[in-house]
Amino acid sequence: MFLLSHTPFGFTAVCVCDINKMVLIGCRYFIAVEDEKITPLSSEYNRSSLKSPPYISFAGNAPPASCVFSQVMNLAAFVGFIIGVLRYLQLKPQVHKPWLNISSLVALSLACFGMTLVGNFQLSNDKELHNIGTYMTFGLGTLFCWVQSVITLKVNLRSEGRRAGIPRFVLSGALTACMLFYFALIAQRLHMHAARAQWALVMFFLSFLATFAIEFRHCHFEIVCTDNRDPPLSLSATFSEVSEYQSDQL
Repeated sequence: MFLLSHTPFGFTAVCVCDINKMVLIGCRYFIAVEDEKITPLSSEYNRSSLKSPPYISFAGNAPPASCVFSQVMNLAAFVGFIIGVLRYLQLKPQVHKPWLNISSLVALSLACFGMTLVGNFQLSNDKELHNIGTYMTFGLGTLFCWVQSVITLKVNLRSEGRRAGIPRFVLSGALTACMLFYFALIAQRLHMHAARAQWALVMFFLSFLATFAIEFRHCHFEIVCTDNRDPPLSLSATFSEVSEYQSDQL
């Protein structure tokens, strides 16, 4: 039997993963700025300049930043999906409306799939797929945050519903505001402000995922793999059983 346990202090892994993702995203931004691919967030965008606005997609549009971009998004999607599954298992015996818990997991899973589309299909290579991934990540990710905020207050795990729920509602509101500002500013061609809203949106989402460390510290997750005690059949024995079965059928 193989057993993998989640130790009482293992909740810190959630914070560590989020910090690592923030660092890697920051590295991608600084690489793009250093290579003069994008305008720094602190500067004003000049339309006549050869540099692009500092959107996340533009920051990871050309190598070497695109290589970091793909790696970061794939890792973020994987870690996000694992967090979603653990959260689903944590809430499963507590939630009175299973559809709410299931819909939350589905929303985050699709958002994580959208991250892989954003990371692996750069804007310059496949704009349509890249934008679909962006809408999936931002839209479904924000939906996941709102659903989890509601569930947090309803379930009230270890009487910490308000302690975790209020910050999550604040972060969900900030996510929604940033997303609305992002699309509104793009429509008005205010690219620098839109890019800042996009970066803020990503940081708020990572901060939201980090809040699950509050409740994960109470959990003990186990992955159990048991060996089959029956001895494996040889190839000849398998064929003999098949032939006997066929003769019985005749």
